Amino acid sequence: MSGGQGRIGLVAGLASPRTTGAPARGRRGAPGPLAERDPVASVVVAVGLAHLDRPFDYAVPAEAAETAQPGVRVRVRFAGQLVDGFVLARQPQSTHTGALTRLAVVSAEPVLTADVARAARAVADHYAGTLPDVLRLAVPPRHARVEAETPPARVAAVSPAPTSVGAQPPGAFDALRSGAAFLRALRRGQGPAAVATLPAGTDWPALLAAAAAATSAARRGSLLIVPDGADAERVAAACAAAGVGALTLTADLGPAERYRRFLAVLRGQVAVVVGTRAAAFAPVAALGLVAVWDDGDDSHAEPRTPAPHSREVARLRAALAGAGLLVAGWARTAETEQWLRDGWAHPLQAPRSAVRAAAPLVRTVGDDADLAQDPAARAARLPALALRTARDALDAGPVLVQVPRAGYLPGLACAGCGAPARCPHCAGPLSVSSGHAVAGCRWCGRPSGAFRCPTCAGTRLRATRVGAGRTAEELGRAFPGVAVRTSTGAARLERVEPGAALVVATPGAEPLPGPDGYAAALLLDGWALLGRADLRAGEETLRRWLAAAALVRPGARGGRVVLVADPAAAPAQALVRWDPAGAASRELDERVALSLPPAVALAELLAPEPALASFLAELVVQPALAQGPAGPATVLGPVPAEAPHGGPGADTAWARVLVRVPREERDRLTRALAATLAVRSARKEAAARVRVDPAAIG
Repeated sequence: MSGGQGRIGLVAGLASPRTTGAPARGRRGAPGPLAERDPVASVVVAVGLAHLDRPFDYAVPAEAAETAQPGVRVRVRFAGQLVDGFVLARQPQSTHTGALTRLAVVSAEPVLTADVARAARAVADHYAGTLPDVLRLAVPPRHARVEAETPPARVAAVSPAPTSVGAQPPGAFDALRSGAAFLRALRRGQGPAAVATLPAGTDWPALLAAAAAATSAARRGSLLIVPDGADAERVAAACAAAGVGALTLTADLGPAERYRRFLAVLRGQVAVVVGTRAAAFAPVAALGLVAVWDDGDDSHAEPRTPAPHSREVARLRAALAGAGLLVAGWARTAETEQWLRDGWAHPLQAPRSAVRAAAPLVRTVGDDADLAQDPAARAARLPALALRTARDALDAGPVLVQVPRAGYLPGLACAGCGAPARCPHCAGPLSVSSGHAVAGCRWCGRPSGAFRCPTCAGTRLRATRVGAGRTAEELGRAFPGVAVRTSTGAARLERVEPGAALVVATPGAEPLPGPDGYAAALLLDGWALLGRADLRAGEETLRRWLAAAALVRPGARGGRVVLVADPAAAPAQALVRWDPAGAASRELDERVALSLPPAVALAELLAPEPALASFLAELVVQPALAQGPAGPATVLGPVPAEAPHGGPGADTAWARVLVRVPREERDRLTRALAATLAVRSARKEAAARVRVDPAAIG
């Protein structure tokens, strides 16, 4: 955002002598001199009120003339209080006719670069948010001791291997149609956009490293965004092997180390940054590539306002910087499929023959042959086919068992009537944490050994959901003498050594196998994934299955996958054919027919019922909505909703509505939302909590 754009003095109602103030005075009461050159600074203040989402002008005192540069942190008086802010620009004069309050420089380090400021403004507009809210995500809190380190401490970066810069792992892009052309464009400093759908067994960290190495050959930087810290370490190591030094930047670093690494990027010590969504705004100089791995992973969705998604931040940053964009994964989301249909990005995928050769053999339970041998195959959690496949595969290597949930028995119900088992004290769900534990409440922690169903007075419990712990116990009894290991998000295994072993893992926590891959995989409880009441249930289920099956060796080398799910379900059929592109195309077709995102633009509004009604009444008459080419927006709801954390008490009834407009008119929806939020903020009236393009629609 340009520093001069939208500059005004303090608005009426705030423009009191205490707010704008008289010029700052020295110790003897005389006003201190101002900077001789460009004595006015345009400052964004850290006030997240929608009607104050614009720069304000402040006077630059002479002693801060050299340090009050664009990007530095300052402290300013605003509405009678001292607040933080960033200088966006300096100019010779202000449009404000009164006296300007003077700013004070907190640090001379220009932590907000012009590129990041523009990207933050674009993200705020894209999600109907405010610039200060986005800057809280983009710039980490200051750590004075780290900033004062002289010379700057060496950051914990992964050093490049002793190979030539620009080298790439052989075959990283060779298997993909147009992959070589994509790399050539990056080496020339161009900005291609591509969606890569990878065949099983692809070394995806090497693929991202090859793209970063090609970008480095053009003397431009790269930003590689992955779901978690373990993935970031793998990609950084692959970059080192490709001859490019990389730095990891993740949210789980301590405040000091995170700020140290942020400064290393800011000061140009590294040109390749690998990180989680917290690194999406990293100030990489001469940005030439933004890559996102597995954009369907919910870790890419930021929960804090305005809830941006890494995929969209990457797209906006690449567009503003003229950089290349690469979104890669085993699966393909409906959003990236829409990019391909629009011609905004190009597909990178292997020929079908290569995809089939790399994929393991996938079998579903419940076909005629299985039913002849095991009449209960469709109802069994561990049917004979799965047990037989695991037994045969253990001679060749480890077997992966994917279970949707962690824990032991995370869901219980009355054995008589089937009603969910609830805690008599707080009505929380009951669960069992181990084979020797009694049922207890997951909310308040109280044990509930003397259960009595309030519906039928039954006293017996049955499991409705089985977790990784119980599954490991069952497999241990079925395969005596075989090592059984578990891996969950809370206790994740990084790697599994070759040899006979059963590895029970939740989705996303699958350990890496040896170079030969897993001998087989059992994908259990498919109904639990497919049965979720969520728009993305099918897409997310296929993504999780593909991620696990991609770790299994090819079918030609004996790799087998057994899927315990409805074989007629579309995700199951897509896994059998290993056709994520076709599944994404069908998913998008269905959403177009039903007017669901990304075929349309959608905003979720959540507020107490009276406030939501008045907010909606003001929103729908906004010119940006009422006078759009397609007419008024479509309002779906209201429906009852749970109050978010931090909202009014439980006695307040909350409601939710969805506001829908055609996809090409998304900008008018966000403008109308921002305008309504600003008007109500200025009047100090309650506003709805807004989520544009919400990650989940239940």
